[in-house]
Amino acid sequence: MIKVLMADDHTLMRDGLETILSLEHDIEVVGSARTGEEALEMTGRLLPHVVLMDIQMPGMSGIACTKRMKELYPDAKVLILTTFAEEEYIIEAFTAGAVGFLLKDMSGDKLTQSIRDALAGQFILPSAIAVKLISRLAAATSSGAHPLDKVLRKSANAHLTDKETRVARLMLEGSSNREIAERLYMSEGTAKNYVSAIYNKIGTNDRTIAVMTLRGMLGE
Repeated sequence: MIKVLMADDHTLMRDGLETILSLEHDIEVVGSARTGEEALEMTGRLLPHVVLMDIQMPGMSGIACTKRMKELYPDAKVLILTTFAEEEYIIEAFTAGAVGFLLKDMSGDKLTQSIRDALAGQFILPSAIAVKLISRLAAATSSGAHPLDKVLRKSANAHLTDKETRVARLMLEGSSNREIAERLYMSEGTAKNYVSAIYNKIGTNDRTIAVMTLRGMLGE
């Protein structure tokens, strides 16, 4: 059973989410927090597998709460669920440790599948947001641009080989180097070399940033 904690200051949203999730045989809502502070306390007490986190809440923001939550409870998977699709929010969310960024206008089926995918280790970023983010950051050329800008500008000209593309797709599924090696029938060292080659081509050795960038490159 997947234990889910919700953190949102709107009662109607929390009630609606609980109704949707209660229909799933493998998902259980174990808590409902109105603030970031409550979410932290409940996570420590209830140990949810996945936390659905709003961004704007009274007191501690969802971004600040996510960062603190990952420091205290690193096993918790945080999915940002918000109405705000601004690029800075997306970047800050993943920098804080979130594993996904979802918009509240998504369907219930997609939400429940995203929860399952997050628990399975996948990185959740809808294609529309990934394309928007990469287009926005790749266009920034000033010296004061966000650090991700250099990565995304380099990735815009990167070309992956067929084998690197297969490795990249497994990275998008959340596979470790060992799992990639098993899936592609190669040694773990060889898988690590392919991952390193991909990092070099897109200009980062941070797996979260790499996955976010690759999702936009591969249109997934």
